Amino acid sequence: LVYKDRLSWQCFCTGGCHYSFSPLGGEIFSIQGQTVSDDRKTYFVKIHAPWEVLATYADVLKIKVPFKENDIPYCFFIQDIPMDWLFTPFRLPDHVMNPEPDYFTSPFNKGKIDFFLIDDKETFFPPSVRNRIVYYILARCPYHKTDREDKKGIKRLLNNGTYGSAFPLHDSRYWKPSRDSNSESERFNLYKHWAQFFSFFKEQPLNLIRKYYGEKIGIYFAWLGFYTEMLFFAAVVGLICFLYGLFTFDDNVWSKEICSEEIGGNIIMCPLCDKKCGYWKLNSTCNSSWQSHMFDNVGTVFFAIFMGIWVTLFLEFWKRRQARLEYEWDLVDFEEEQQQLQLRPEYETKCTSRRLNRVTQMEPYLPVTSQCARTFLSGATVIFWISLIIACIIGVIAYRLAVYAAFASIMKDSPTNNIHMVGSLITPQLATSVTASCINFVIIMILNLMYERVAIWITDMEIPKTHLEYENKLTVKMFLFQFVNYYSSCFYVAFFKGKFVGHPGDYIYMFGWSKLRNEECDPGGCLIELTTQLVIVMSGKQVWGNVQEALVPWVMNRWGSRKARSHPESRYSRWEQDHDLQNFGHLGLFYEYLEMVIQFGFITLFVASFPLAPLLALLNNIIEVRVDAWKFTTQFRRPVASKAHSIGAWQEILNGVAVLSVVTNVTFTSDMIPRLVYMYAYSNDLSMKGYINNSLSVFNISGFSEDNRPDDGESPGWFNSSVITTCRYRDYRYPSGHEKEYSHTMQFWHILAAKLAFIIIMEHVAFMVKFFVAWMIPDVPSEVKARIKRERYLIQEYLHNYEVFFPA
Repeated sequence: LVYKDRLSWQCFCTGGCHYSFSPLGGEIFSIQGQTVSDDRKTYFVKIHAPWEVLATYADVLKIKVPFKENDIPYCFFIQDIPMDWLFTPFRLPDHVMNPEPDYFTSPFNKGKIDFFLIDDKETFFPPSVRNRIVYYILARCPYHKTDREDKKGIKRLLNNGTYGSAFPLHDSRYWKPSRDSNSESERFNLYKHWAQFFSFFKEQPLNLIRKYYGEKIGIYFAWLGFYTEMLFFAAVVGLICFLYGLFTFDDNVWSKEICSEEIGGNIIMCPLCDKKCGYWKLNSTCNSSWQSHMFDNVGTVFFAIFMGIWVTLFLEFWKRRQARLEYEWDLVDFEEEQQQLQLRPEYETKCTSRRLNRVTQMEPYLPVTSQCARTFLSGATVIFWISLIIACIIGVIAYRLAVYAAFASIMKDSPTNNIHMVGSLITPQLATSVTASCINFVIIMILNLMYERVAIWITDMEIPKTHLEYENKLTVKMFLFQFVNYYSSCFYVAFFKGKFVGHPGDYIYMFGWSKLRNEECDPGGCLIELTTQLVIVMSGKQVWGNVQEALVPWVMNRWGSRKARSHPESRYSRWEQDHDLQNFGHLGLFYEYLEMVIQFGFITLFVASFPLAPLLALLNNIIEVRVDAWKFTTQFRRPVASKAHSIGAWQEILNGVAVLSVVTNVTFTSDMIPRLVYMYAYSNDLSMKGYINNSLSVFNISGFSEDNRPDDGESPGWFNSSVITTCRYRDYRYPSGHEKEYSHTMQFWHILAAKLAFIIIMEHVAFMVKFFVAWMIPDVPSEVKARIKRERYLIQEYLHNYEVFFPA
């Protein structure tokens, strides 16, 4: 405990005690000492929980401890793999990977000490359990009681400023082991074998992470490591698809037609904006068509199907991995026994009404009227902020529509007849897309910073009952906001851009304003613009996130400990060093999950537009694991250990994103389906020859109104209106003079039907794979089921024998 006032530490007890905390009427804490920092203003109270305290609360919390060595051998060991030496570089020493033997465990019972395997009471409870017990007591210890109010909890004292902070100490300095040979240096081992970047190819010491930081942090790193491993397969397939597109340039018939002087050079395209845009030749988009082919080819369809299967396998195999961890870390049935019955101190403090609970008897509760009012206000706030995001996205779209004409006017003198000139690389479409993506990214970052505070405030206002409920409510609010914030611009490009354009002579305008004509896609498709959007937002977020996670804590720690560094190390105590570190906070892990789940959305929802996205995510996550490890071991105070049997609400969010990704991947983003429809239904020789001409409709220039017609001087010098009487545009419509003039052709409806059919087929394939995997590979491995049954049987048998031979 850290405080500024010399008498503050004495108030956290009953009866005016000076050297013990006694919320249960007896001495349960011992004060190891009260020290003052070098500035003579900050005081430290070191608290130690003796064996009696630990045993009492281990019984209360039903903490599982070993009572017998596990007699069921694993049926599979990595050492049994042929050519085992290949895996040696990826392993860590046994003393790091397996800090504890494998035991059967049972909930601790203070009255049956002899039943458990207790060699040394000082080390029987691991560090994470010890600091969890201490914090559990402090969070419920009363310090002021009146007829009207019962004040309790270290959290309340921290909020009102009585104490500055309360944290468990690290066991040693991270760069060298403890001087005490009898004391373990787990922090040093974690830094040496886990937190250093050059260990990126090594396995993670999950058991040691769990022992030092607790199960909740341990399961996060287990999930992150498993996700990173699975990304390797997606990254390899995505890279192969990208290389396929790169090496099949010469087979790209439609790009050759666009770049050809005989075909693309003779196709005159209609203006892309009113008045300020002139007529242009199709071959001016030669470079963008080649670039689009790298991401939009036959491999795109295959990769989209593969990712639908991959995401299903990832979620199913993670359930098995999670089930194994639940057993190994004694988390089976934890949620029901612990999290659903433990009320948040804030809930107990703010809810003054009482009612009967059949499980916990009398407990505080929030009246229904108050609960409904708070929920309504919370929902209204979330809707307001989501509306604000949508308004910002509409603003960015309006920017795209407004500046496109300006870019087109500026670039009208660019040499478009030479596909190798730099001017043809920087097209109005590309300039508009890049600048709009950068502006959108800045808006995303600003709104994120603002909404984080709002989300925490409205969640606190709802007064959730348990810690689990609090995290779930905050998770839903934050993800819903982040989903709209990060993905809305990508959804616009993938699903709306180029879909509501109208046609020459009858264009559609945003809000009916004649200066904001809806955007058209490049003749090569909108996919390259979606790729640009995805690369900028995804890469920018990952770079910004790593800078925030690594650089900001380091700078703040360097600044905060600048005075202490001038003193000899002997005068810079362990508690002062830890106090100068950053506080991890109870939402620290929440932001780590949120970052990874948003990344998961990028690589599943729109991965067909950018097959290299899994590779970028893989490289980022390899760094992310070590950056997070480095943060925990060097830059943050040791967090209070807590339990979690799973990744919580994030599991359902991942399932929802996986289902949505089936719809978004190929159907309306890629142009492969229109090409396949042309090849099999409209091509005479099952080739792509003539596809470009087939995909462009014809419009009579005389049909342009004055509002649409290019101004004098805007069209290029080669354009002669007396010779050129028609222009082409991207759509499937009947030409002028046809009985269904400018209405959609049958080919348009065939393509739409093919896209819808692909959605249904791919959805069914994904679900069939999901059910097949779930049927073939159950969520809980048979080995784990056998161990759980064996453990329960032994507990019953051993307790029976214990009662017979050692009666009370």
